[in-house]
Amino acid sequence: MNNEFANESPKKDMGFILSLIALLIFTLMGFGIDLDEYMQRVELNIPGGYFILIFSVDLLMILGLVLIFFYRKIGIFLFPLAVISHYMIHQYYLSTFLYTDVTNLFLFISIGLLAFIPKWNFFK
Repeated sequence: MNNEFANESPKKDMGFILSLIALLIFTLMGFGIDLDEYMQRVELNIPGGYFILIFSVDLLMILGLVLIFFYRKIGIFLFPLAVISHYMIHQYYLSTFLYTDVTNLFLFISIGLLAFIPKWNFFK
């Protein structure tokens, strides 16, 4: 693998930045859904502890993207785990299927990893 990406530079190219922006957009869309649920918590009868958990996971998703931007390997693992956790929490507590989480995970696996794998040697 080291020989395949030998001419790769540590500079963040357009594909790297655009993939992070796409992932951030869908992460913020999921956060917006959580914020809407919080605003309607009384009408929907959602327990208060749920929001502490779900907003913590939202912050972990954003932290994962920030860590990826700064070439930290933990971000590559933290982000998809947080997205899957976000999806599972919504499924368990509210029985909702979030297309934003599924799309976010699809973008990470398809487009994101195409931009991140060539830079893997620069991740710490």
